[in-house]
Amino acid sequence: MKKDTNNKERKKYGKFRMMTDFTKGSRAMFAFCVAATALSALADMLTPQIIRTSIDYVIPNTEKGATGLSKWMIDAFGGLEFLSKNVWVMALALVAVAAVMVIMQYTLRVTNARASEKLVKTMRDTVFSHIERLPYKWHQKVRTGDIIQRCTSDVDTIKRFFSEQLVSILRIVVLIAMSVVFMASMDTTLTLIAVIPLPIVLTYSILYRRKISRTFRECDENEGKLSAMAQENLTGARVVRAFGRERYERDRFYKQNDHYTKLWVKLAKTMSFFWSTSDILSGAQILLVVVFGSVFCVKGTLTAGELVAFISYNARLVWPIRMLGRMISEMSKAGVSVERVHEIMAAEEEHDRDGAVPADMTGDIVFENVSFSYVEGKEILKNINLTVKSGTTLGILGGTGSGKSTLMLLLDKMYEVEEGHGRITIGGVDVKDIDTEHLRRNIGIVLQEPFLFSRTLGENIAIKSDGITEEEIVAASKAAHLHETAESFSKGYDTFVGERGVTLSGGQKQRAAIARNFTTSCPIMIFDDSLSAVDTETDAKIRREIESRFGTATVIIISHRITTLSKADKIIVLENGEIVEEGTHDELKRAGGVYAEINEIQSGYREEAAS
Repeated sequence: MKKDTNNKERKKYGKFRMMTDFTKGSRAMFAFCVAATALSALADMLTPQIIRTSIDYVIPNTEKGATGLSKWMIDAFGGLEFLSKNVWVMALALVAVAAVMVIMQYTLRVTNARASEKLVKTMRDTVFSHIERLPYKWHQKVRTGDIIQRCTSDVDTIKRFFSEQLVSILRIVVLIAMSVVFMASMDTTLTLIAVIPLPIVLTYSILYRRKISRTFRECDENEGKLSAMAQENLTGARVVRAFGRERYERDRFYKQNDHYTKLWVKLAKTMSFFWSTSDILSGAQILLVVVFGSVFCVKGTLTAGELVAFISYNARLVWPIRMLGRMISEMSKAGVSVERVHEIMAAEEEHDRDGAVPADMTGDIVFENVSFSYVEGKEILKNINLTVKSGTTLGILGGTGSGKSTLMLLLDKMYEVEEGHGRITIGGVDVKDIDTEHLRRNIGIVLQEPFLFSRTLGENIAIKSDGITEEEIVAASKAAHLHETAESFSKGYDTFVGERGVTLSGGQKQRAAIARNFTTSCPIMIFDDSLSAVDTETDAKIRREIESRFGTATVIIISHRITTLSKADKIIVLENGEIVEEGTHDELKRAGGVYAEINEIQSGYREEAAS
């Protein structure tokens, strides 16, 4: 587990550092993409110069006024006389430049694809690994659908920014800079006319960026809500159909989807207005260049070749100006996605105290003046004092919300007791000072509503142990009285149980979870109302298996069924977060309190059922 010092750094974990971590392993490839983009842009800039040289000097067969790049090309390609007789050489030069551009573009696309896929893999691995280390209480507060949306849609948006928009922005900057330089070398006045829209478009884009960013964030958040709604309905399909709530859930989904669609339409309108305005400014700029360029050409201050080259460079200038404005607006989308992913990455991971140790887990479990609340001002547990002797069985009885499961979550460090609200020790060591991974590896828990993964029955039973054999799976299944059920399936233990085990009944899922716990021998075993869905006879058989398999372990059984608790060495009754009764089965029966009353009621039900 992470230490406190790492979590102090986590609080300072900014978006820039996060993106730096994400790009590890792909930076060199993105740098190569930048270099390939620059070379491709440079080759693109040479084409108008070749055309200009051909029109102004090669075809008329004159070097009058030839300077700079034109003069160099004439000398390098064999001289004016040779070129005048072999104009195809200039055409070949155009083909060569085009070939260089094709090679650079191909290399750019291949390298960019590799870099972006490496980036997105690193992002997904890093985010998923971080989520796995976040505390249980964080998962209780955040909706699963929203987490999935951030790990998929938002990650893809960041990937597109790096693979498409970032490289495009660099290419645009290079094209604008080179175009202005080449244009200025031919006519300064016309160049000034050409660049007039540039600051206007940039300012306009920056002003719109904030508005677009807010709208996109709203769209992104509502997509998360829609994903959460779909995820809940798909995993809870059996409940929805059992209660005939298909129409209600469908209407609820339609309403959210309609709201989400309207947000995107609103964003599309904003973007369309922005892009249309940019196109008008760009069209006006082209018109100005053509008109003034033609006037300068008639006056003789600009040659025909220079005009053709200038219009070519202007075309290369207008496209980047238009795209730069769009890229700035697209950056707002990436910015929102980076913020949403950063909210996950900045969350503090579960951590141990400095000096946490893998303590002996076979000692007594002691709760000393433990109080706990999930929400401030509403205590779930109130001053709990309890000792569970090593190797004994503790039974816990209590109504819904009495704090039974909370006791076990605190013991397993899913939640922690706050300072000044008591402590929990195992063998005299505070659980806060025990290495969390070691603690949980030595506590076996079976929950009332066990979670089964979308895998085979055998894989679900074996999930807790590495390298478990088929014989061990069968043995654990027999102990949990699940073997006959497994054998009745056409594929046996290879039967796919479906998401959350929907193909199994409640009792079968509980027995599968118990079998999973039986595959390991933990010094502390907790059964949190995990026999509620099985019949009384099977309940008794499983309890006998627990006694025989884990005789030296400390066993904690939570149940609403008196027969399940009756053999425990000690039983406590919880009411409103407090221990109101404590003793053995016989002692509590004679006490005439809550336990005795419940025992009498359940005994009456059994007698009635028997008659």
